[in-house]
Amino acid sequence: MLKRVYTIAANSYRENVRARVLHGLFALAAATAGYALVVGAYALRDTLRVVSDLGAASVSLYGLVVSVVIGATSLYREIELKTLFPILARPIRRWEYIVGKFFGTWLTLAVFVLANTGIMLSAVAVLSGRSVELVLSLWLAGLTALVVVMIKAPRLRTFAFVPWAIIVFLLGWWLAGTAPNDRQVLATSAVLTLCEVAIVISIATVFASFSTAFMTALFTFGVIIVGRSADTLTHLPVRVFGAPLASVAATLGKLVPNLMIYLPARGLMTGELPDLTVAGYTFRAAAHALGWCAVLITLASLIFRRRDFQ
Repeated sequence: MLKRVYTIAANSYRENVRARVLHGLFALAAATAGYALVVGAYALRDTLRVVSDLGAASVSLYGLVVSVVIGATSLYREIELKTLFPILARPIRRWEYIVGKFFGTWLTLAVFVLANTGIMLSAVAVLSGRSVELVLSLWLAGLTALVVVMIKAPRLRTFAFVPWAIIVFLLGWWLAGTAPNDRQVLATSAVLTLCEVAIVISIATVFASFSTAFMTALFTFGVIIVGRSADTLTHLPVRVFGAPLASVAATLGKLVPNLMIYLPARGLMTGELPDLTVAGYTFRAAAHALGWCAVLITLASLIFRRRDFQ
C-alpha cells in the first residue's frame, strides 16, 4: 500500500515540477525578493522589518496561488489526457491514488516555499550587513551543484530540487543570522505556510474529485476567502448586521478551516508575547492542519470512489 502511494506521489511531484506555470510563479517570487530589497532601501526606518514582513506575506500569497493552480489542474489534467485510466486499471485503490496525489502536490509546494523563503532570507542577510559577494557566491555554488546533478544524473533531475530547496533554506537561515528576529519571522511564516497550503491542497482535491479545473479553482479561492475571514464572520456585531445574518456568518465561519491561524501577529513569531511560544503555537497550528487534511482527503476519497468515468 505504501509503495503504491509513494509511486503516485513521486509521479505527481514529477509532473508538477515540470509545469511551466510553476516556473513562472517561482520567477515572480524571486523578483519579489528584489522588489523587497528596493522597498527596504527606501524605507526611512525599520528596513529589515519591512523586508521580512513583505517577504513573509509574499511567501504565503505565492504558496496559496501555486497550491490552488496545481491542486485544481493536476487531477483534471490526468482525466482529460486519459492517463488516469491505465493507472486505475492496475491493482490500486482510488483512495491510494488520492492520497498519493495529495503528498506529491504538497512536496511540490514544500520545495517552492522553502526555496522562496531561502531567497527572502538571503535578501534580509544582505540588508543586515552580510557581504553581497558572499551571498552571491554561495548562491552560484548552489545553482552550479544543481545543474551538475541534473546533467550527470538525468533520472534525478526533478527530485534534485528537493535537497536543493532544503539547502537553500538552510543557507539563507545561516546567512540571516545577523538579523535573528527577522529570520525567525520568515522561518516561522514558512512553516505555517506549509501547513496552510496542505489544507488548501486538500480543499482543491475535494472539488477536483468531482468538478472541472476552473470550477475547482473558483470554489477553492472562495473557501480561502471565507477561511481568511473566519474570525470576522464568527464575531459580526448583531446590532449592525442583525441576528439572522450574524448567525449564518458564524455558522459559515465554523464550517471552513480558520486560515487566519496561519497568519499570526509578528510579535508572536518573534517570541515577544509572554503567554504564547513560537514552538507551541506552531505545533497547534500543525495539528489543526493535520486534522483538516485527514477529514478533507477522506471526503475526497469517498467522492472519487463513486465517480464514474464512463
